[in-house]
Amino acid sequence: MRFQKLLVTAFAFAAAGVAHAFVPQTGTWVVTSELDGKPGRGLAIDVQNDVFVMQMYAYESNGHPTFYLATGRLANDQVSAPLIRYAGGRFLGSGAQSGQEAGNAGIARFRFTSGVTGFVTLPGESEKAISRFNFGYAFVASSLRGIWNLTSMGSLGLTSEVINLTQSGGSTSTGNGLMATSDGLFGCEHQVSGGLAGTVLCVRINSQGQVQRGYQFVYSVNEGEGYLLNANGSYTNQLVTVRRLTTPATVGTGIVFKEGEQAATNLSLLEQTLDAIAREAAAAQ
Repeated sequence: MRFQKLLVTAFAFAAAGVAHAFVPQTGTWVVTSELDGKPGRGLAIDVQNDVFVMQMYAYESNGHPTFYLATGRLANDQVSAPLIRYAGGRFLGSGAQSGQEAGNAGIARFRFTSGVTGFVTLPGESEKAISRFNFGYAFVASSLRGIWNLTSMGSLGLTSEVINLTQSGGSTSTGNGLMATSDGLFGCEHQVSGGLAGTVLCVRINSQGQVQRGYQFVYSVNEGEGYLLNANGSYTNQLVTVRRLTTPATVGTGIVFKEGEQAATNLSLLEQTLDAIAREAAAAQ
């Protein structure tokens, strides 16, 4: 797909001069082949700068649950680290006590093919595909509801716009339902068929219905990447990064500001001004 080839080029451009092209998205990961809706193994992955931390919950040969910790340095999209098992720590209702290392299972090797996909080789096992586990956002129109920031960078400069998708609409021939801004001039839709299947396509039009620009991107949970389209619907060399600012329920996705917790706006000056204008207008009648 042309879109995928463009993404590879853009990611290489954006990553020039850094140790790796991308970092794994923080969150819950799974061995893809083991994702069957039943209890199993899982990986909690976090990368800060180039420091890689992975916590794995699994089982002993006798069926007892256990967990492991692996830490290492991520370079060139790969990391190898000892898989350390721990035991003897606090349990529910216990007093203070610290866990201790209970053995080294061997070396765990990871290689990532994107921010949400990769492969792991665990001690005693063959290499297996892993992926970020998306359990909160189905590939449906309603999951696009909320406030989004789309930032474009490249030869055309740096641009950014924030849009609030609040209005639902019908489905196009290749999508599964439109989500649009309240003025009806910006809309996005999951593509479920055709050459763009698996991506999100957005377009901005003016009041006469003329296309101003478009976006095509892939996203996972709260973050995405893609390309800017020009008024003719053609790809540009502008890489687009996407960030979800609120959930469909208007809850903020940041670390400080949340719906209902922001300070109330001081409207006293506006009220005074309106009062003065009203009195002047009444006196002039």
